[in-house]
Amino acid sequence: MRKGISAAKYLGAIILLAAVARPQEFSRNDRGKAEDMLKVIAGDIRKHYYDPNLHGLDWDAKVAEAKQKIDGSTSMSMALSHIAGLLDMLNDSHTFFLPPDRASTFDYGVEYQMVGDHCFVTEVRPHSDADTKGVKSGDEILTLNGYDITRDTLWKMQYVFSVLRPQPNLKLSLRDPSGAQREVEVVTKVHLHKLVKDFTADTGASDYFDILRQEETAEHLMRLRYADLGDQLFVLKLPEFSLTPTEVGDMMGKLRKHQNLIVDLRGNPGGSIETLEHVLGEIFEKDVKIADRVGRKESKPQVAKTTHNPFKGKIIVLVDSKSASCSELFARVIQLEKRGVVFGDHSSGSVMEARDYGEKMGADVVLYYGAQITDADLIMSDGKSLEHVGVTPDRLLLPSANAVAAGRDPVLAAAAQELGVNLSSEQAGKLFPYEWAPEN
Repeated sequence: MRKGISAAKYLGAIILLAAVARPQEFSRNDRGKAEDMLKVIAGDIRKHYYDPNLHGLDWDAKVAEAKQKIDGSTSMSMALSHIAGLLDMLNDSHTFFLPPDRASTFDYGVEYQMVGDHCFVTEVRPHSDADTKGVKSGDEILTLNGYDITRDTLWKMQYVFSVLRPQPNLKLSLRDPSGAQREVEVVTKVHLHKLVKDFTADTGASDYFDILRQEETAEHLMRLRYADLGDQLFVLKLPEFSLTPTEVGDMMGKLRKHQNLIVDLRGNPGGSIETLEHVLGEIFEKDVKIADRVGRKESKPQVAKTTHNPFKGKIIVLVDSKSASCSELFARVIQLEKRGVVFGDHSSGSVMEARDYGEKMGADVVLYYGAQITDADLIMSDGKSLEHVGVTPDRLLLPSANAVAAGRDPVLAAAAQELGVNLSSEQAGKLFPYEWAPEN
C-alpha cells in the first residue's frame, strides 16, 4: 500500500460488512465445505506461488488463523471472506480467491473509476434505480457504503461487491460538478438464475446454450474497435489483449497505410502475454524484450519478435487507472524503447503473470471454485517491476468532472492534436460509445 489505511485493515472491514449484510444459516456441512476450500486453496498457494517464501509470511500459522475464523463464522459468506482475506495478505494484484458462482447476478446500474485521486461515476444504465434517482456521469463518489475511496482501496471494494459479496444496495455520497453534495441509496437489480445447471445432452441443452450466449455477449463487448480518421491517423481501441495472431495480422493490415497510430488502452485489464508479444512485434523493427519473467525456479526473458513488415509511424498510447497488466507492459515498453509517448492517467500498477487454478468438490452436484495465483514477477528492462507502481504517463491528462458529465474525451482529442489531426473532445467522445451488457 502506498497511502491510506492498510490493505489488510481495509479488507478486514469489508469482510465484516459482507458478513453481516445478510445473515444466512450456516450448517456443519457448509462449514466443512469452507474448511475444505481453505485447505485446497492454501495448498495451491504453497505449490504454485512464484515466491516459495511467500514474502516471509508464516503461511501455516496464517492458514490456521483463517481456519479458526471459519470455525467462528455464522454464514458461508463470512467463511469465504476469510479465505479471501488470507490470500490478500500476500498483497499481490494477481492472486485472489475465486468463490463458487452464485445463483444470481447483481446489476448496480452504475460504473465508476478513479480519475487522478477522485472517483467519478462514468456511466449510468438507462432506466436503472441509479438513473431514476438522478445519479449522473461526472458525479464524484466521496464515500461508497460509508467507506472512503482511494486508488489503493477501490479495486478491493469492487472485488467484494462484484465477486465475493454482492450488496443489495449501494450507499453513495456524491458531489456533482457544481460542487453540490447529496446522499443516494441505489437499489441493486438482482437477476435470479438456476442454482444447479444441467449440461447433459437430453435435459441440459438450454443451460448449455445459455452459457454460449453469455460468452458471445462477453466477446462482443470486448471486441476490437477502431476509427479510421484518414491517412494521417488510425485510432485502435483495444479493450483487452485477447487477439489471435491472425486477428493481429488483420488489424495491422488496416492500419499500415496510416501515418500515425493511437493505441487506446484505457480500461484494458490485460490478457494474454502471447497477444502482447504479437502486437509489439508488429510495431518494432527489431526484436524487443518485454520483461524478465522471474518465476519460482528460473528467470527468463520474454521477447516480442519483429515481423517482416512492422508499422513505422508515430505512436501515442492512452492509459488510465483501469489499464492493468499487459496494457501497462505495452505502455512501458513503448516508453523504455522510445517508440512513442504515453498520454492519460497513472495506470493501476497491477502487473504480475498469473493463471487460474480451478477446483471442485462433489460428484453428481459439483461445486466449482478456485484461485488466481501469480506464478511470475515481471522485471522491465530498467530493472524495475510495475507492480504497485504502474506507468507514469509522459503527459498527464485527466478529464474534468464536467468533461465526464458531457461525454467529452479531451485525452483522445489531445493525442490526435499532437499528431496533427483536428479532433474536438466532443467528437472524440463519440468514437467509441460505452455499451452496457444486456440485462439477463
